[in-house]
Amino acid sequence: MAERVVVDTSVFVGALLGSGGPSRAVLRCCLQGAYQPLMGNALFSEYESVIGRERILAQCRLSQAEIDTLLQAFLSVCRWTFIYYTWRPNLKDEADNHLIELAVAGNATAIVTQNIRDFQNAELLFPSLKILTPADILKR
Repeated sequence: MAERVVVDTSVFVGALLGSGGPSRAVLRCCLQGAYQPLMGNALFSEYESVIGRERILAQCRLSQAEIDTLLQAFLSVCRWTFIYYTWRPNLKDEADNHLIELAVAGNATAIVTQNIRDFQNAELLFPSLKILTPADILKR
């Protein structure tokens, strides 16, 4: 069974903008079944919002249609996870709390993000949940 992970928006955007690298490799692993990405309402809304920004589109070598196709392919391998409770770990960036809630609800082993520092000093800790960069999860 594939390891359940939450792929933060920063990783998806990193895969879109980079010509290779760990973010793109994480997406590839998800598409190939090595990881089971979890998806929820808040994360899906964030993906749509961020990848539709003019600044992101201007930097991306893919067309809007190609970005949509990649997003649809990624969503096709995601396990949709419903959150019936909120933990509110009180992260520095309140907007990141939903990632921990999604990870806990879906029994994920890791949140893969470019923004490790945003998850430090939370008031509520989950010892079995790791916060990893794309490079770190690929090393495991």
